[in-house]
Amino acid sequence: MKIATFNINGIKARLPRLLEWLEEFKPDVACLQEIKSVDENFPRLEIEALGYQVETHGQKAFNGVAILSKHPMEDIMRGLPEITQGPKKDGEATPEQARYMEATIKGVRIATIYLPNGNPQPGPKFDYKLIWMDKLIKRAVILLKSEQAVVLAGDYNVIPKNEDCYNPANWVNDALTQPESRSAYQTILNLGYSDALRQIHPSGQQFTFWDYQAGAWQKDHGIRIDHLLLSPQAIDRLEGCEVDKAPRTKETPSDHTPVWIELSE
Repeated sequence: MKIATFNINGIKARLPRLLEWLEEFKPDVACLQEIKSVDENFPRLEIEALGYQVETHGQKAFNGVAILSKHPMEDIMRGLPEITQGPKKDGEATPEQARYMEATIKGVRIATIYLPNGNPQPGPKFDYKLIWMDKLIKRAVILLKSEQAVVLAGDYNVIPKNEDCYNPANWVNDALTQPESRSAYQTILNLGYSDALRQIHPSGQQFTFWDYQAGAWQKDHGIRIDHLLLSPQAIDRLEGCEVDKAPRTKETPSDHTPVWIELSE
């Protein structure tokens, strides 16, 4: 079973690229982030025409996640438990943001995750990022106790190590590399989850995001922030994990590109 994570950076702008990729790569499951669409405006029919079931957890203009699957989805859960509000603005909490969804597909519990960016830091957005990561850790513990194959897939907005970015000096003050962000990410690994890409490629630069500015893509000045973290039951079935750079080479691409795993049946 092929499972991919893909931050598409807006379904309206990126629909041709998404449909093209689905037709060419044919993932069994695609976990999408930043759909930037309310549920009723998501282009469900176009995607269903390619043989996918569609479940969304949308939000107008910002955030939003979706799961596309060639197989039936069960026990769908929208929202991260215990997250009931967004970051504070002018001292007041904002509405909860659409950043998390889970479903069981062919016996595998799969989550699509769009973790808060956290910039600028320090500040309320960074505080919210850390609160959100703490809740994700608690959810990861619960899922681990289920003893089922679990895949936590998405845009974590965390650069785990310096080798995961082109020039670490440029990211010293960014929320994506702060010790608190990296520590929270590492905590999930310490629970017993594994970074799928690092299981296949233990070292070396493997980027998943390139900024639109300053020729970052052409110079390969990227960062790795899109991850698939697997429970022990899932890692035992891992047959491959790669970054698919092809979508980033297309016209009007997302600034992210897909990362995929293949699990044995």
